[in-house]
Amino acid sequence: MTTTDDNIVPRLQHDRQQAIYMLALRQGSVDVSDLARRYGVTTETIRRDLSDMQGRQLLRRVHGGAVPVERMNHEPMLDARDVVSAEEKLRIANKAIEEVPERGSVVIDSGSTTQRLANVFPVDRDIHVVTNSLTTALTLSRRGLKKLTVLGGAVRTNTLAMVDDTTRAELQHMAIDVLFMSCDGLSFQHGLTTPYREERTVKRAMIEHSHHVVAMVDQTKFGNVQMFSFAAFDEIDVLVTDTRVDPEAVDFLSGHGISVHRV
Repeated sequence: MTTTDDNIVPRLQHDRQQAIYMLALRQGSVDVSDLARRYGVTTETIRRDLSDMQGRQLLRRVHGGAVPVERMNHEPMLDARDVVSAEEKLRIANKAIEEVPERGSVVIDSGSTTQRLANVFPVDRDIHVVTNSLTTALTLSRRGLKKLTVLGGAVRTNTLAMVDDTTRAELQHMAIDVLFMSCDGLSFQHGLTTPYREERTVKRAMIEHSHHVVAMVDQTKFGNVQMFSFAAFDEIDVLVTDTRVDPEAVDFLSGHGISVHRV
C-alpha cells in the first residue's frame, strides 16, 4: 500500500478517525473519496467514520464529505464558561505559572482559563500585573498582590472585562515581559480566534507590547473557528493545553516553533 503524507497510514478505526479529524481541522473540510484513497478503505467505511464522528459532534456531514463542527456559536456568561473543563483549566494554570518571571511585568488577558491563573499566581514575587479583567484583578487583590494595574474602558457584563478603545490605548504605552492569554477558538488555518472585533483589537495590542506570549488553550477550543483572528502561531512562544489534545495537533503546533505542554 502506498503511504500518504501522514507517513504511516492509520489502520485501526480510532486512529483513522483521529487522523481524519486533524485533517479536517487543517484543511477546513474532508472528502469521502479522498479519505478512502488516503487510508486504503472503502467509501462506505469512511461514511461510517464520518457519521460516528458527527454523532460525537466532531464533524458535520455535508454532501460528499464533512467539515469541522463549530462547537461554540455564542459567548456564554463567564460563570457558565468557568465550569467547562474546570479541572483541565486548573492544571493548565498550574503549568503556565512556570512562565511567570521572578520579577518584572505580566499582563493577564480576560477569560475563564486565565482567571484560573489568578487563583494560583505567585503573588509574593516582585511582579507588576496588568489585566483587563475585573474578576482577575479582584482575585489578585484579595490574594495580596502588591503591584496591580487594571486597564480602563467600558465593562462587558458577560465577561466582566474591558475591551474598548480606551483599553487598547492604555496598552500602547506599556512594555510587558510576559503575556498570558486565552482564546475562543484555535484554528490550524487562522491561529487564535475570537468572535468579537473589539476583543481582537485589545488582544492584538497585548501581543504587540509583550516580549513573551503564553497561550492557555484547553482542548474544547481546538477546531472552534471564530470570525476574528488575533494571533498567528509564530507569535506564540508557549502553549499550555490538556492531555485530551491529539498528539498530531501538538506536532503541528511544535512545527511552528511553539513550546507545547500537555497537562
